[in-house]
Amino acid sequence: MTELHESAGTGPGDAHFTVFTDREDAAAAARSFTRPGTRTLRHASGRPWMVGQWHDQEIVTARAGQTALAVIGCCPIDAVELRRQAGRLRDLAELDALARSLPGSFHLVAALDGRLRVQGTASGLRLVFHALVDGTQVAASRADVLADMLGTDPDEEQLAVRLLWPVPHPLAQASMWRGVTAVSPQDALIVSPDGRTVRHSHWWTPPEAERSLADGAPLVRDALTAAVDARTRQGGVVSCDLSGGLDSTSICFLADRSPARVVASTWPGRDPADTDLHWAELAARSMPGVDHVVWDADASPLVYTDLLDIDDLLDEPTIGVMDRSRVLHHLPPLAKRGSRLHLTGIGGDHVAWCSEAYYHRLLRTRPLFALRQLRGFRALWQWPLGGTARALVDSRPYGKWLADSADRLRDPLPATVSTSLGWGMPPRLFDWVTPDAERMAQRALREAALTAVPLHPDRGLHTDLEQILSCTRIIRQWDRMAARAGVPMASPFLDDRVIEACLAVRPSERVTPWQYKPLLTTAMSGIVPEACLRRTNKAAASMDASNGLREHRADLLALWEDSRLEQLGLVDGAALRRLAQRPATPELRDAILYSTIAAEVWLRGLRRTTGPVAPASS
Repeated sequence: MTELHESAGTGPGDAHFTVFTDREDAAAAARSFTRPGTRTLRHASGRPWMVGQWHDQEIVTARAGQTALAVIGCCPIDAVELRRQAGRLRDLAELDALARSLPGSFHLVAALDGRLRVQGTASGLRLVFHALVDGTQVAASRADVLADMLGTDPDEEQLAVRLLWPVPHPLAQASMWRGVTAVSPQDALIVSPDGRTVRHSHWWTPPEAERSLADGAPLVRDALTAAVDARTRQGGVVSCDLSGGLDSTSICFLADRSPARVVASTWPGRDPADTDLHWAELAARSMPGVDHVVWDADASPLVYTDLLDIDDLLDEPTIGVMDRSRVLHHLPPLAKRGSRLHLTGIGGDHVAWCSEAYYHRLLRTRPLFALRQLRGFRALWQWPLGGTARALVDSRPYGKWLADSADRLRDPLPATVSTSLGWGMPPRLFDWVTPDAERMAQRALREAALTAVPLHPDRGLHTDLEQILSCTRIIRQWDRMAARAGVPMASPFLDDRVIEACLAVRPSERVTPWQYKPLLTTAMSGIVPEACLRRTNKAAASMDASNGLREHRADLLALWEDSRLEQLGLVDGAALRRLAQRPATPELRDAILYSTIAAEVWLRGLRRTTGPVAPASS
C-alpha cells in the first residue's frame, strides 16, 4: 500500500500530504506533487491516493475491500482496529463518531466507493485545504503546497486583512492564496468520485456545558491523561516544559507516571519578580525520577530575536515568529539528552480557564449570581462601573458587531472590559497601514459581516473557541519549526477530547474571580501535589519582550528597509522605520507591531523560494 520514492527527508512531527480521487486525471495531477523524498499511498486500483511526507510512526493505514482509512498524526489506534472500522464503514458520515472517539491529534482520511473524506482537528491544529488542480480537486494539509502547484500569488486583500490586530472570525480561517480554499476546522471535506465537486460537511459541535465542576473534573483528568499517554506510551525519553505554571506542571506530572523517562526543562525569567523557578523547583522535588534542567536565564533569546534569518516554509503569516528563537532554542540540547518529543502546557490557559463574556448571558439567566461574580471581576481586573454596564447592555448580534468594526479600524484600542464581556477584541489598524490596505480590510470585513455567524450564539463560548483557534494557528507553525529543529513538540491541552471535556463544564464554575483555574486544580488533585496547585498567577515575560524590542532595534529597522509590504503598497515603510528608532514608545507595549512583522517576515520567506511578489493594484 505504501511506496517510498526515496528516503523521506522528514522526521516525526513534520507530516504533510495531498489526497487524490481514484481517477486517471487525478493520478496525472498526483505525479506533479511527487518529489524526491515523498511517499505514496495507493488506491486498490494502483492509482495514487495520498502523496506527501510522513514518518512511519505517525501514520496508521488500513484497507477493507474498496474502503481505505488513514490516520496521520498522534493517535493510539492500531492497524487491526482501523481495519475493523474500515470493514464496517458504509457511509462517510459514520466517521463523525469515529473522529470524536479517538484521543490524540490527527488527520483522518478516508476513501469509500470513489469518494474522499479529509478532516483535521476541531482545535484547528491540523487543517485541510483544497484546490482545483488540472481539472481535479486536490485536498492537502498545507495551503502552500497547493499554491505552489497552481503557481498562484498571495491574495493582496488577505495580506491587508492579516495586518488587522487581531484578525476576527471568520476572516482568520481564510487561505492566503488565490485559488486555495480553507476548510473550517469543524468541517470535513467531501470530494465526489469524479473529483469535480466538493462540499464541507459539519462534523464537530462543542458540547453543552452542563456538567458540574465535581462531575466534569474527573473527565478532564481522564482526557488529559489519555492525551499525554498517547505521546508517552512508547517509552524512551520525552522532555517537558516545567515553567512552574499549573499547565506545564500538570503535563510534567502526568508524563512522569508514564513508561517514558522525563527531562523537565525550566527557563527562569529575567524579571527578578518572576517566581517561575521557585514553583518549578517545588514541583521537581516531588518527581525524583525526573531529570530537571534549569537553563541560564540570560542565555534565553529575547522576543524579536533572529527575525531577519527565519527561513521556515510557512503557509500563512504567524505572530509566532516573534518568539520563534525562544521556543526552539532549548530543543537541540534536549535532543542531546535523548528527547524524542517535547511536551508543552500550551493551551491550558485557553481550555482550563474561560472567557468572562459568559456573564453577558448569565446576567440575564442568573442575575443575582452574575452580579455577585461581576463585582469580583471588577475588583480583580479594575473594570470601571460605567464601562462594565455599557458592555453588559451591548446586545449587538455578531454580524452587526463585525460590520461596526469596519468603520472603527483607526480608533484607539478599546477598554479591556468591553473586550472581556463582548464578542472579543475588535480589530484595529495602526498609523503605518496605508489607506489602500485599510479599504481592502474594510471591504473584507463588510463582506464577511453579511453572512457571518459566531462560532457559538453564546459570546462566552464563541470567545473561547476563537481563542483556541487563534492559539492553534500559532502552535501549528511552531510544531513544524520544532520538527525541523530536531525535536517535535506536542501540546496535549489542545487535543479535541481535552477541549471537549473542559468545555462541557459549566462556565460559572470554570471562570470565577475567587479561584485560579478551579477546573484544572480539581482535575489534577491527587496527581499534582497540593502545594503546587496553590499557585494563583503566572509570569508575563514582559521584561523579555521590552528588552527584545530595545536590543533588536537594528533588526527591526532592517526589516523595514526594502519592505515587501511597502512594495505592495500596504504599509508606510518610512513610518515603520521611524518607529523602529523609538523602541521605548509606550504604545509598542501592546504588541501592536506583531501582525505587521508577521506579514513582512512571511513575505520575505516566500521571496527566498518563489521570487518577488507582484505589487497590489489600488
